[in-house]
Order: sequence, then C-alpha cells, then structure tokens
Amino acid sequence: MIEMTIDSIRVSLMNYQRVVILKEKDADRYLPIWIGPSEADAIAVKLQDVTVPRPLTHDLLRSVIDSLGATINSIIVSELKNDTFFAKIVLNVDGGQMEVDSRPSDALALAVRAGVPIYAEETVLDKAGILLDKETGKPLAREGEAGGLGKTVSEEELGRMSAFRDFIDTLDMDDFDKRKS
Repeated sequence: MIEMTIDSIRVSLMNYQRVVILKEKDADRYLPIWIGPSEADAIAVKLQDVTVPRPLTHDLLRSVIDSLGATINSIIVSELKNDTFFAKIVLNVDGGQMEVDSRPSDALALAVRAGVPIYAEETVLDKAGILLDKETGKPLAREGEAGGLGKTVSEEELGRMSAFRDFIDTLDMDDFDKRKS
C-alpha cells in the first residue's frame, strides 16, 4: 500500500463532473477519482476549514463511529474494477480491526474529518495512476503505451479506462502542483 494525500478537487470543463486528485505522499504519481458533487463539497468544506451550522452526512458518520466506541484507523483505495473504484474504511473496534466497504468519495470525506492516513493499493495505482512530465506538466504515456512505465495493460483494460484517460487529457496541468484554496 502506498500512502496518498488529497492534492486537489477539480471540475471537468467538458461535463462539470468532479474529480479528486490523490498524490503519492513520497512520489510524483497521481490518482484521479471521479466523485459526486455532494462528496466533492463535503471534502472541500473540511479541507478549507469552512464552518457549517449543522453536521453534514460525513460528520454524522464520524460521530456515530465515535459514539459506538470505534476509531477510524485509515482509508484504503483498494480496487478498480470496470471503471469503478472501491475503498475500505479501516476501524479500530474493541482491540481489533474491521474493514468497512465504502465508495472512495465517502471514505475520503471521512478521512479528512478524522485526520487519518489515506492509502492506495499498488495495483490500483498501476491501473489508474498518472505521472506528469516535470517540464511540461502534461501526463506521461500510460502503461502499455509507447514510452509508458514498462508494464503491459491489456487492450480491454485500456478500453475500460478510456473515460479517465479522456478526462486526464483535457486537464490543464500548468498549476497541478499548487493546492487549490
């Protein structure tokens, strides 16, 4: 597992969909994950320390977890199947650990509230991670493409990733390393 941080939340100008960009904590690989507008707002509200008059859904979830005597240990972006990301919320419960299936967007909204580490499985990063050219800021060739990272990805898998690829190709990467406020 690779530790990640939330780099930014972006909006596609083509279709106004939101994407959260995770970045490897100790490297320059990024992981874009499509999320809904509500979840994007829930993550952004906490990252920007905006005070809301009433608890949002993810605040409620954290409160319920705390009230039940559990603590949030970490979040894991665990799988990518058929263009769908999967995540797990790792809880400490009664001296043991429990993993709860989650959408990544909900898990990330919970992670920013609890201040816990975010991880991604290496297999997920191999499939959907991107590297940026340090000079141009543009994405480097993907795995399985000419000049890629040297690992082969099947044609079927590349086809399933086309929506992500189209979005990545339209991103303005000039300010990618700057945290959005």
